[in-house]
Amino acid sequence: MKLKGQKAVVCGAGGFIGGHLVQSLLANGVDVIRAVDIKPLDEWYQVSKDVESLSLDLKDKDSCLTAATGAEVVFQLAADMGGMGFIENNKALCMLSVLTNTHMLMAAREKGVERFFYSSSACVYNGEKQTNPDVVALKEEDAYPALPEDGYGWEKLFSERMCRHFEEDYGLQARVARYHNVYGPLGTWTGGREKAPAAVCRKVIEAKHSGKHEIEIWGDGKQTRSFMYIDDCTKGTQMIAESEIHEPLNLGSDELVTINQLVDIAEDIAGIKLKRNYNLSAPKGVNGRNSDNTLIQQKLNWAPSIRLRDGLAKTYAWIEDEILSSKPLAAATR
Repeated sequence: MKLKGQKAVVCGAGGFIGGHLVQSLLANGVDVIRAVDIKPLDEWYQVSKDVESLSLDLKDKDSCLTAATGAEVVFQLAADMGGMGFIENNKALCMLSVLTNTHMLMAAREKGVERFFYSSSACVYNGEKQTNPDVVALKEEDAYPALPEDGYGWEKLFSERMCRHFEEDYGLQARVARYHNVYGPLGTWTGGREKAPAAVCRKVIEAKHSGKHEIEIWGDGKQTRSFMYIDDCTKGTQMIAESEIHEPLNLGSDELVTINQLVDIAEDIAGIKLKRNYNLSAPKGVNGRNSDNTLIQQKLNWAPSIRLRDGLAKTYAWIEDEILSSKPLAAATR
C-alpha cells in the first residue's frame, strides 16, 4: 500500500513523535485529513494549519469514531506515557492506554479503515534478557515468553496482540513498530515525562549556564541503551505502514551507549566537563537494551542510521534555545 494520496489520521498528533509524523506525512504527499490529541491545541508541540486538529480523549469510543471517520489509514500513537521516571511511577495510568487502542481498533473497523499502524515499544521485551549492560541486541522473537516492563510494557504487548487478532478475525490490515527510545527537537524536555537524551541535555545546559558544574545521573551510569533520532523514526514508521510485513518490527538504532557515554556526548557538545552525582535510588529501567535490526534490514533493506552525536547536537541546540528563551528558566540558570 502506497501512502501517497491516502487519507490518513494521526492519533497522538499533539505529542513529540506524532507532531513530527504529521509534518513528515504531509511532506511525502499523504493527505492527513485529521490530527487528534487529548491535549488542548495550545499545548501541542506542532500544529499544521492545513490539517483538521481536534482535541479528543481517545479512551472514549465515540471520540475514536469521530477521529476515524473518512480515514483510509490510521496511525495510532496516542498513549499516556513518558520517560522511565514516569513509567515506573504511573503503571495504572499507562495501562489505561489499552482503552485508547481498543476503541481505536473498533472504530477503525467500523469506519472501514484499510490500514492501522500501531506504535509499540521496546518495553515489551522480556526483562530477563535485559539484566546485563553488555546486552545481546533484542530480536523481535525475544518478546516471548512474555515478561515485559510492568504496566507500560504489558499494555503495549497486549495491544500488539489485539492488532494481530483484528487483522486475523476482521481483515483490518495492522502494522506494528516497536520504537526504541526516540529523541529529537520539539519534544518533552522537562516536567517528569522527558526521556534520557532530553533530560541529559537539559541538565548539562542548566549546569553550564548556572555555573554549578554538576549533574545528577539516575542509576550508576553503566546501564546501556540505543537512541533513535526522530527523522529515522518517522521514515521507518511510513515504510512499515506501507509494507506487507504482518509481524511487529524493531524500529530503533543499534548504536549502543552507556548513560555515562550519553553524558560524555552532551558535555562535548556543550564544551564542558561536569562532576557526576549518581542517584542509585532513582528509576533507571533495565540494565541493558539494544535493537537487533536484522529483520528490518532483511524486510525493508533499511534501518535507522543517524548517529547519536549528530542527532543529540540538534536536540541540545533546540533545548538550549527553549531554556534561554524562557525568562523564568533563563533567570534561574544564569
